[in-house]
Amino acid sequence: MNGHILIQQPGNSVVTDLGRFRGPRFGLPVNGALDQYSARAANILAGNLDNDPLVEITALDFRMKAQSDILIAVTGAPLTLTVGGRPSSQWEPVSVRAGETVAIRGINRGLRAYLAIHGSVEAPMLLGSCAPDTVVGFGLQLKEGTTLLTRRSVGPVRQPYFDLPLFRLGLERPDMGQELMVDVTDGPDVAEFGDSAELLFTSEYAVSGRSNHIGLRLGGELPERTSSGEVLSRGVPVGAVEVPSREELLVLHRGRGVTAGYPVLAVVTSIGLDVLAQARPGDKVRFRKTTVAEATSAHRRSRAQLETLRESVNTVFGLLGIGCRPQWQDLPVAACS
Repeated sequence: MNGHILIQQPGNSVVTDLGRFRGPRFGLPVNGALDQYSARAANILAGNLDNDPLVEITALDFRMKAQSDILIAVTGAPLTLTVGGRPSSQWEPVSVRAGETVAIRGINRGLRAYLAIHGSVEAPMLLGSCAPDTVVGFGLQLKEGTTLLTRRSVGPVRQPYFDLPLFRLGLERPDMGQELMVDVTDGPDVAEFGDSAELLFTSEYAVSGRSNHIGLRLGGELPERTSSGEVLSRGVPVGAVEVPSREELLVLHRGRGVTAGYPVLAVVTSIGLDVLAQARPGDKVRFRKTTVAEATSAHRRSRAQLETLRESVNTVFGLLGIGCRPQWQDLPVAACS
């Protein structure tokens, strides 16, 4: 049964998914949730597919009112979550009754939170994705009074005797703080920096307030390019670490253009990109060298953990009848005597 939610305080929030994977072939950025691990986890905890639309909330407080019974999950940066005025837990499924208000406040360590709703929400699509694209002016930026259509209603799921949280699914939460360690592999132009390339791993960099979803700008001691030849514009990956000037490093994130003309010193790993997605202006960043094989192995471990979570959620939801008929029933009193 469909329902809807009313946005009362949007803060800085958009409806997004994992990205526009068909976009780069047409010259469009991939975009999508900047912290992919947290976004996937939120959808899994809500019983959705990984790539279903969800809400990305950046830095500011957020509040919405449910017009029907729903089930939500909130992941990402540490914050204060309340439902109907009651403190509720992140990284767990949470029931919301019709008429209750969901409030997200106090994002002050880390930068982005993700709110998934069981059954997901309706959103406009471009090339198979609802991810906002500021270049072409596409996307659903939430405003006060925006109504989102939810695809399913879920009756309240509560522990029947002591009103304790029903879910303890054991997902490891990523560390977040003001000092971040980010893994990178060698970039295609690392040789052009000579011995100064090592500065990337021995220096500390500060996140600039001019950073955004297109790229993070980092101030600190910079490696210097030893060659003076012109770099032609070419395709660059998400995560490319560029040295565009003598003033700052630039780490391209998911909103980056598909081509660029600066030397690429290193490439941030997929897990490292999730770390940078939570970097606030003023946070300190250090880079650590890794290999493609090590980065691939770490990525697979991360995905395996999410798959284990999915199995747990599917089992619990199946038993409770969330999204299907319940697979258990109370025994009659006579059977217990």
